[in-house]
Amino acid sequence: MIKDFVYLRPGSIKETLSLLSQYKDACKMVCGGQSMLILMRQGLVAPEVLIDIKHLQELDFIRFDPKGGLRIGATTTHRAIEKSPIIKENYPVLVDMETHLATIQTRNWGTIGGNLCHADPAGDPAPVFIALNTTVKMADAAGERGMPVEDFSVDFFETALGEGGLLLEIQVPVPPPRTATAYEKFTVIESDHGIASVAASVTLDKNGKLCKEARVVLGAAAPTPKRARKAEELLAGAALGDDLLEQVGQAASEEAEPISDIHASEEYRREIVKVLTKRMVKRAWEQAKRPG
Repeated sequence: MIKDFVYLRPGSIKETLSLLSQYKDACKMVCGGQSMLILMRQGLVAPEVLIDIKHLQELDFIRFDPKGGLRIGATTTHRAIEKSPIIKENYPVLVDMETHLATIQTRNWGTIGGNLCHADPAGDPAPVFIALNTTVKMADAAGERGMPVEDFSVDFFETALGEGGLLLEIQVPVPPPRTATAYEKFTVIESDHGIASVAASVTLDKNGKLCKEARVVLGAAAPTPKRARKAEELLAGAALGDDLLEQVGQAASEEAEPISDIHASEEYRREIVKVLTKRMVKRAWEQAKRPG
């Protein structure tokens, strides 16, 4: 049973920040509300005030600059990202990720900002954004600030947004030359939450033979999306080979911090992380070798 609450729908960023400052911890913010309403129905949260920013046009945009990179407003829907020609051309991994995120109905209504702020460790976007070296832009009564996405989630369903904070946009830099990013999640039911997931970004040297830099990010394998830094270190300066992939997969599996639940055991999740890491590193590496 959802308890009574006051529903507010601000018309601007300025008004939203004012309401957040006024109601503080008595309020919750929604930007689509699909996750929040479930929590409210289960009695896990009971806000006195619900602030709905879904219709803030100021935060609904997709903009790309060849030098500055991609900017996505917080109220942009998953479906808009999935269907964006600009994103498909320059960041195809984001389109691929969105295609497998929940259902079309969810993607039509749910927003990228709402997803990141929900901070579900099994969420799809965060690992991919971290692999892409993405930052977020936030605002509160004190002003604006930026932060890497890898620092945004601080625990299960908790972020660094802070009281009175508002996520404004996601900023994805232009990938370096000879760089590719791949993402896959393992599910029992297609488009469901992943039992485990891995995003891998590989940048090759100018000859396309050695790994110059890599990012390996694990999803649903820790309280927050987690970079497998030991796996990344193994890739730096190395040439692709089966032995290397085996070492990288094992390192990522050991770095994971999975739990056992009704969906999978800890041991099973570690094995999935190992398999997906090998697969995603190889896929990203092969894509990075392609001309253009």
